Amino acid sequence: MSTAFFPLSKVIYFLITPSNFFIFAVLIGVLLHVTRLRRTGTALALLGATGLALGGLAPLSEAVLLPLEQRFPAFPTDGPPPTGIIVLGGGIESGLSEARAQVIVNDAGERPIYLADLARRFPTARIVFSGGSGFIGGGISEADIVSRQADTIGVPRTRLILENRSRNTRENAIFTAALVLPKPGERWLLVTSAWHMPRAVGCFRQAGFTVDAFPVDYRTRGWGDLTRLNGFASDGLLQLDLGVKEWIGLFVYRWAGYTPDWLPGPEAAAGSANR
Repeated sequence: MSTAFFPLSKVIYFLITPSNFFIFAVLIGVLLHVTRLRRTGTALALLGATGLALGGLAPLSEAVLLPLEQRFPAFPTDGPPPTGIIVLGGGIESGLSEARAQVIVNDAGERPIYLADLARRFPTARIVFSGGSGFIGGGISEADIVSRQADTIGVPRTRLILENRSRNTRENAIFTAALVLPKPGERWLLVTSAWHMPRAVGCFRQAGFTVDAFPVDYRTRGWGDLTRLNGFASDGLLQLDLGVKEWIGLFVYRWAGYTPDWLPGPEAAAGSANR
């Protein structure tokens, strides 16, 4: 992803984020209602209001997230110990963490939690944390926060291999592969949110790095969630925004050639080895 396109993609997504889009539709519809475009305004306002209601209260967000979260099964507890463990950033609020001199996590905080858990369970595995700042030309990286707060997280700093340049999932894969130089026959675990796992695995495969999925940070309980209503509209809209963003990311990454498939799954990894 080019330097010029990176900030543009953020602006585009802000405008088409479902919750933002529906609010804009209502506001524009109300404004048009007092002009000669009254019918158009009414239609836009109804579209926005219906979208907010369905996206917030109906299980629409679950229908968007479940195909992503169910794509890879939970990691089995048996099997040989891994050579290494890669944890992707996205769970640490780096700016707040720097300002408060603490580890401050967001709603994807399971990622750094399992960094510590897996480091304890597999004491001989190499531990990689991959996470830059997400901004061009500034901002402390998540990897730098992990480095400073390693004792707080519960992982000795000497065990950590830190990748702090990546701004997106594709760069996570490329920079991590160049950093650890995986060898044939090695077993590497990839830890990221379940809804993000298909795109992440696809990027690592495209980078020539075979990984086993270790999904965390689930937002759904299973297919039964399709029969449940959300208790708070804000929760449903938050999840809808997240799911739609990920589907857009999958489409853009496949179109740009960053992943080998539209929806990478576990079957493509069967019997493969690091190239």
